[in-house]
Amino acid sequence: MENIYSVAISYGNDLGYIDYDVENKSAQVTLANDEGKKKTEDFLSKVHEIEVPHETLLDFTTEKISPLENVKSFQLTLTRLWEATGVHVDWSRPVDYVKEHPRYE
Repeated sequence: MENIYSVAISYGNDLGYIDYDVENKSAQVTLANDEGKKKTEDFLSKVHEIEVPHETLLDFTTEKISPLENVKSFQLTLTRLWEATGVHVDWSRPVDYVKEHPRYE
């Protein structure tokens, strides 16, 4: 059985989700809004330089993060998705709910 990490996303009035396949190091974006879907796919396909926190609030280093390398890198990269693309990661929204209700009503 595949090991999939899923997270809900939204763009405009559309809800969606990203399934990250841990074994294959790939992501499948499901979002009815084509613009938001493309922005997300493009963002996840690039290496990003991210300020990564360490021991204290002032202890950061710039690291190159490949979003699909592992779950931790995927999660860290998603923290920058909104600012770069306008696609919001709905960390607390249950993905099963989004699969049943792909739009705000």
